[in-house]
Amino acid sequence: MAKYMILIYGDEAQWDARTDEGMRATDAGHAAFAERAGAAILAYGELEPSTTATTLRPGGERPLVTDGPFLETKEVLGGFYLVDVPDLDEALALAALLHETTEEHGGVQVQPLVHRG
Repeated sequence: MAKYMILIYGDEAQWDARTDEGMRATDAGHAAFAERAGAAILAYGELEPSTTATTLRPGGERPLVTDGPFLETKEVLGGFYLVDVPDLDEALALAALLHETTEEHGGVQVQPLVHRG
């Protein structure tokens, strides 16, 4: 088994502007994901808007702490799943169930975690 982060990106303004139908489609994708993944989901979460982020950057002896995201981008990280599945093919099959893979303003990134030991 291998662990993968499934990172969900999108445009916050477009997420906020979703219709009820759009919200139902997103919810249906996450429900399908959860049903198929089952116990393979180790952790998950939806993030608060990027405006609530705090960033630490190099600042000499102590990091500089600033409000907001590290980068100014149109697409931001909106949520994640951590799954433990047999291989990348299964992680990709799960990620493909998410509605965010069909929205023009977003995307889903699948990345393996480093395994040591």
